[in-house]
Amino acid sequence: MNGSIRVSAKTVEDAITEASIQLGITSDKLEYEVIEKGSAGFLGIGMKQAVIEARRKVEEKQETEIVEEVKKEIQQVAAEEVKAEEKIVEEVKAEIEHDEKPKQTTEKVEKKEEIKNDAPVKREVELAEVTDETKEAVSTFLKDTLKAMGMEVEIALDIDEDGSLSINMSGPNMGILIGKRGQTLDSLQYLANRVANKHQSGYVRVKLDTENYRARREETLKHLAKNIAHKVKRNRRPVALEPMNPYERRIIHSALQNDPYVTTHSEGEEPYRKVVVTLKK
Repeated sequence: MNGSIRVSAKTVEDAITEASIQLGITSDKLEYEVIEKGSAGFLGIGMKQAVIEARRKVEEKQETEIVEEVKKEIQQVAAEEVKAEEKIVEEVKAEIEHDEKPKQTTEKVEKKEEIKNDAPVKREVELAEVTDETKEAVSTFLKDTLKAMGMEVEIALDIDEDGSLSINMSGPNMGILIGKRGQTLDSLQYLANRVANKHQSGYVRVKLDTENYRARREETLKHLAKNIAHKVKRNRRPVALEPMNPYERRIIHSALQNDPYVTTHSEGEEPYRKVVVTLKK
């Protein structure tokens, strides 16, 4: 297959899961051919791994130029926040290397913990009650943006159990809004948060989702973590996963934190930082 990858795993299902992660898509967007079905052998003797060749499904309708332009604009605006974050990271890393106590700003202290542990710091953030004006502003922003992309999307707003403004989008070709590994969806969510917090006092958190992508992606990553852990135990060699964003790395860490035989840590610099799974000493 053109532009395909070859993946092997214990079963065909596991191979499909790993291929989905490597390509940054959900399994329903995957096209694959089974090269080897694999077999368990007898008492582990003669065991053969399943092998598939996989690639992304060809979209029936190509994205238009305006879609590409809007996607770039969304990601460019979101990148401004990333640059500010990176500046803090560099300052704190320098302090860690020189074993210095960081300047006592809440942001720096929290960032130091995140760098060391690659895990979220618990922050007690009191969310403001979302006003009707804020809901209307966010809804209008999303509708105008999606209209510019030539997309017909229905938007449903709700307040979830933790007080966040939860927004679900539905319509055809929603894969365009998700983007590779959810990057476009994350960028749009960031902008929606900016809009919400400009229209009222207090902090408002906006959660953006479509086609239950967030939950499906989390389940896929948890399944991958268990498969990789099994591979490490079997081969007794560390395995490095594909680069992931901080949120996805934390899912892998969390999924394996209680495993008695393996441990996880992260290596590399953003955006190429990745989780490595190793045997416990």
